[in-house]
Amino acid sequence: MNRTSSSLSASLQAQTPNFSSRDFRDALGMFATGVTIVTMRAKSGQLIGLTANSFNSVSLEPPLVLWSLARKAASLVAMCETSHYAINVLTAEQQALAEQFARRDIDRWAGVDYTIGTSGAPLLANVAATFECFNRSRYEEGDHVIFVGQVEHCTHHSETSPLLYHGGRFFTEHLLGDAAVADEKHTSR
Repeated sequence: MNRTSSSLSASLQAQTPNFSSRDFRDALGMFATGVTIVTMRAKSGQLIGLTANSFNSVSLEPPLVLWSLARKAASLVAMCETSHYAINVLTAEQQALAEQFARRDIDRWAGVDYTIGTSGAPLLANVAATFECFNRSRYEEGDHVIFVGQVEHCTHHSETSPLLYHGGRFFTEHLLGDAAVADEKHTSR
């Protein structure tokens, strides 16, 4: 039995948290993320879109990505029923769009430039990247549902700067130097 298996058998239950929900949210906010808008067309034909920063890669073969949605979200039923959706990665110039798609009780699509992708999901204009996904699977965990999408089409524009979210505020990237290039050269010797 390896060390990990033995530690897992010794502890059959997670410990009760000794922190508040606010403490947890604040700690999570220290992890900088990109900002996306997930878009889909509901069975009724209605366009649905929402801002999400829970996007992450899962696998290269097959190409899989994931994101999560709160169980209390108004769009959850439509999301569970749709076969396809798109993940639109926002640029630093699209903060207003992120805020628009995060608001409630408004027409989120008012004034939004988009086209319809090959699977029927709306693709936002001028974004850093798009991932058109087949709604492959979902997992209910805690107060969220995790959606895994199989990417059928993707595009990107490498000359753009991404919109970032950290500590409850929006940021853009700043290159810190060529350390990654130097490290790569160093390891290839």
